[in-house]
Amino acid sequence: MTVLDKFSLAGRTALVTGGYRGLGLAFATGLAEAGADVVIGARDAAASQRAAKQLADSTGRTVVGVGLDVNDRESGKAAVATALDATGRFDILVNNAGTCFHRPALEVPDEEWDEVFGTNVSGLWKLSQSAARHFRTVGGGTIVNVGSISAQIVNRPQWQPAYNASKAAVHQLTKSLAAEWAPLNIRVNAVAPGYVKTEMAPVDEPQFKARWIDDAPMQRYAVPEEIAPTVVFLASDASSFMTGSIITIDGGYTLH
Repeated sequence: MTVLDKFSLAGRTALVTGGYRGLGLAFATGLAEAGADVVIGARDAAASQRAAKQLADSTGRTVVGVGLDVNDRESGKAAVATALDATGRFDILVNNAGTCFHRPALEVPDEEWDEVFGTNVSGLWKLSQSAARHFRTVGGGTIVNVGSISAQIVNRPQWQPAYNASKAAVHQLTKSLAAEWAPLNIRVNAVAPGYVKTEMAPVDEPQFKARWIDDAPMQRYAVPEEIAPTVVFLASDASSFMTGSIITIDGGYTLH
């Protein structure tokens, strides 16, 4: 086996939550291009199905789109069952689904706080449990969580206290699950992206340039395709001795 062979995901199946656009779609694409079959799951079932068809057509892999609400435990179990029904196996979970509201702390209503923690933390927790219960029956598996540099910094001038706290929880939960599940051969790692241009992140707007772009050593934002290779790395045997790691990908932003 050559070093590049260790990055291959041929013969494996991945579930990517929130996988029909932005970072999630880049992750699903990268996994498929590395050889994996993929289930794209999101609340918008139709959008997931459209993205799945396009990805299947471009890569030749089995790609299935399903409706998935990570807050609903039964919905998560159904997505895992879909992977097993479509491909006969389930090996990789990418917890990408997330939500964010931009509002000063004194103006955050309870329902927004609850929605952010429900999706970003509780939803990730529930789906990780469902995945791990399967993984322990087949000798192991891999979980890749999508954290953020917002777990370490405060994103001025765009206030988002619930999101920042939720991503700190994701980082710590990643470490907790990694330690507990290592004897089951279940690896749990996370990526912590910096400023990435997506439909949900207006990183190119002029009012953010001084704080978000000029302050970073590389003085630019990323595109989703720059984050995807690290997700492939963490999902593959190339990272076989890694668990509980949080990989920061931020153009040097958090070096300050």
